[in-house]
Amino acid sequence: MWDSFWDYFWSLLVIFAFIAYLIILFNILTDLFWRDHKTSGWVKAIWVFFLIVFPYLTALIYLIARGKGMAERAQAAAVAARQETDEYIRQAAGRSPAQEIADAKSLLDSGAISPDEYEALKAKAMSYTVPPTGQESR
Repeated sequence: MWDSFWDYFWSLLVIFAFIAYLIILFNILTDLFWRDHKTSGWVKAIWVFFLIVFPYLTALIYLIARGKGMAERAQAAAVAARQETDEYIRQAAGRSPAQEIADAKSLLDSGAISPDEYEALKAKAMSYTVPPTGQESR
């Protein structure tokens, strides 16, 4: 199969081009079906048809014609994912020590808890430290 260096080199280039096409194809399909909600189903079907029949040419045309929008949609998806992650972290982290102390103070002022209980709640809130990554201490 590989009788010379050039046969090996040619095979390497063909494999590289195929893997590069697969990566581009997956990015295009992700953009078409998960990020681009404005394009109709018929237009998406036409893009997929041409991606199968004329793969490299269609991928190149898609990147030239829709590359800017593709990048904008990818950026918007990344921002949305970041916001969802931040919201989850805020929800999972709970309330801040200042909020805990303020709530304990309002309970003390209303007479629902004693001064000793207030001091205990305040000490508990003040003792909370930010844990190192991957650990939790509360």
